[in-house]
Amino acid sequence: MRNKRGPCIGSILHGQLLRTVCIAPNMRREGLLVDGTHHTSSARRLRAGDVVDVRSAQEILATLDSRGSLDSVPFMPEMLNFVGKRFTVSRRVEKICDTIAQTGSRRMVDTVYLEDLRCDGSGHAGCQAGCRIYWKEDWLQRVEEGGDSNASGTEGVAGLEVRARSGTREIRTFDRGTEEVWRCQATDALKASTPLKVRDVRQYWRELTARNVGALHLLRVIIPAVVIELRRRLGRTPPLPLAGDGAELEREPLNLRPGDLVRVRPKEEIAESVDAGGHNRGLSFDYEMLPYCGRTLRVRDRVSRLVDDRTGRMIEISRDCVVLDGAVCSGERTVGCWFCPRQIFPYWREAWLERVEQH
Repeated sequence: MRNKRGPCIGSILHGQLLRTVCIAPNMRREGLLVDGTHHTSSARRLRAGDVVDVRSAQEILATLDSRGSLDSVPFMPEMLNFVGKRFTVSRRVEKICDTIAQTGSRRMVDTVYLEDLRCDGSGHAGCQAGCRIYWKEDWLQRVEEGGDSNASGTEGVAGLEVRARSGTREIRTFDRGTEEVWRCQATDALKASTPLKVRDVRQYWRELTARNVGALHLLRVIIPAVVIELRRRLGRTPPLPLAGDGAELEREPLNLRPGDLVRVRPKEEIAESVDAGGHNRGLSFDYEMLPYCGRTLRVRDRVSRLVDDRTGRMIEISRDCVVLDGAVCSGERTVGCWFCPRQIFPYWREAWLERVEQH
């Protein structure tokens, strides 16, 4: 199991049948279309720091296609609790990493993150991936300083919930036949994005102008990234940072639970517990996890089930696997995925951690 569900951890746009619907007056003024077709407003794009209201259920429903999506980004049941509430844009999503085909970076448009809102898996059989939620700009309304919310309570929520829940399952064809699987923003990420090459310098300028990063931060990441990319092309950068001697050192199970305090072991000790390929019982330890070595963190959750981004199938995890509060993929150490904002939780084996006694 590759950590962050893809290369930095571990399709075709469906035809849409347009139909006439009633559009709220303020949406008509902003030039929004319906049934999953996007039309960019002439207003300034949202950036980090902007305060927004999540639009009413009726307004959001008017933007969705029959599969509950806008620009192939599903509006998921887990997002219903945020309808009509106010948040701050934490980042403009200009690009994401590809955890499905593992091709590197992908371009996204008209999408933002709100604070650290994450999917709780309640609408997807308890998936514990904890992905950050994509918000299309058409689902949001910028709040001017001191402005009041224009969102209207719970009116229309039932209809939006029906549409959102109807889009959580789909039929896929595999080698052994068809199968009903889960569908979410992560499984549909390829449909909602386009390929992006590392050498396309416009992507780095967009990170700067969107206020995602400052100029010094940009340079601090870009300069070593150039070196790392060159080393990769020359075959001098191994896919994983640690390699054992072929045998995985067994350690006593910790039986960790949410809230437990742990210290991430030094990389030398972690290397003792991975095989020659850098895995412990199939789970990889990758470059994004190195900065947490030696740090003391709290267990966020014990992970037992995840929706597979690639297939939509539910993965049942029987062996020890935990995520830690504050330990996320930075997007600053993964080849080909520089400045990815997804902040995916890496998965940790207990052999890579040691318990810290709490007094």
